[in-house]
Amino acid sequence: MKDSDYSYLREKMVREQLISRGISDKRVLDAFRNIPREIFVPNSRRPYAYEDTPVSIGLSQTISQPYIVALMTELLSIKENDKVLEVGTGSGYQAAILKYLGAEVYTVERFSQLAEKAEKSLGILGYKVNIKIGDGSLGWSDYAPYDKIIVAAASFSVPSPLIKQLKVDGLMVLPLGGRWQQELTLIRKRDEDLIEKKPICGCIFVPLVGEYGYKE
Repeated sequence: MKDSDYSYLREKMVREQLISRGISDKRVLDAFRNIPREIFVPNSRRPYAYEDTPVSIGLSQTISQPYIVALMTELLSIKENDKVLEVGTGSGYQAAILKYLGAEVYTVERFSQLAEKAEKSLGILGYKVNIKIGDGSLGWSDYAPYDKIIVAAASFSVPSPLIKQLKVDGLMVLPLGGRWQQELTLIRKRDEDLIEKKPICGCIFVPLVGEYGYKE
């Protein structure tokens, strides 16, 4: 497939999958128009990169449906120089969107193979992000606190280390629920002992495996 074909599919994705479903933040839409999603999926799956569905990236992991990535990004209201923790690097596509928006990105991935591929894909765009291989449910305390946290894996509850590492009045978005179905939830940390939860929509993510998540 030619670059021009991908450009067409990218614009079609923005119009038909994002704008039509209410994504309206111009900066977010610009990010999706300009980040080549196809470089974040395996070569054999590039023809499916812009379809309205998750795409397998190996190791039973996926690159999330474009709309869900856009929705989670828009909910966080990313500002220039926000320090953002991402739990679940996966393909690196979400990290690329965050970098495009000017965030300082710290991302944790439990599979070294995926972390290495993500780093290479981000490097194609000239993006340098801070990647750690480890248990995402523990966050990354070395660089806390964070303005925003985005969790790309399902948890039955909000992991306490992530709450601790979020700034007061900071935002976190994550899928909460069982292994097979969850509710995308926006969290605001009001003070050290109080968080507010706002349910957004139903969703399906792979489980967050770790000390404060699911066991394998």
